[in-house]
Amino acid sequence: MGPQNLPEQVAAIRARIAQAAQAAGRSAQQVTLLAVGKTQPAAALAAVAACGVHDFGESYLQEAQQKMPLLTQLPLTWHFIGRIQANKTRPIAAQFAWVHALDRLDIARRLSAQRPFHASPLNVCLQVRLGGEDSKGGVEQAALPGLAAAVAQLPRLKLRGLMALPPQESAPQRQRAWFAHLRQLQQQLNSTGLALDTLSMGMSEDFEAAILEGATIVRIGTALFGPRTVQ
Repeated sequence: MGPQNLPEQVAAIRARIAQAAQAAGRSAQQVTLLAVGKTQPAAALAAVAACGVHDFGESYLQEAQQKMPLLTQLPLTWHFIGRIQANKTRPIAAQFAWVHALDRLDIARRLSAQRPFHASPLNVCLQVRLGGEDSKGGVEQAALPGLAAAVAQLPRLKLRGLMALPPQESAPQRQRAWFAHLRQLQQQLNSTGLALDTLSMGMSEDFEAAILEGATIVRIGTALFGPRTVQ
């Protein structure tokens, strides 16, 4: 998909977000479109930004670091959405505003200690493993309350909510069931005194089901940019 198609794609996705939000009795303004730029060149990200998208997600630190200097003139908010290696926490803590896949306390402690003091606290979401798939990261549900309580105490992090990569489902009702479960986990944590306001859930294949169950951030790559190129 070339850059000339991107304005049309952004408009189409925004329309779908608005339709799903309306069906859920919500405002489209309550849902952030996070453009996932993995394998996409900086020029494609700039074209999407020109359509009013300001939040961009990257899964690989080295790739993100190649693009960021080319886009500094744009008012972008950067989200790190990939697995976090311990030896890469310092640049992630310094260069991103959000982290979506936090699932270990030792990584959280490193991010907090390495977040620059001139910056606002790093927004983080805890990734929860749904479905027991070994190929996907995430904290086990039984360990989630303890991890959330510990992360909430770290001074340079702001615990915002939960993220998940549920099993792929083709039936909308089965998609919704996984997202409803994540929402329920968030509600359980909030009942303990936390104030989580973010559900990062839903991607190109299932974001409408996620919005119906309360998603506040949807991570859209393929439906926006087209199929990824192989790196």
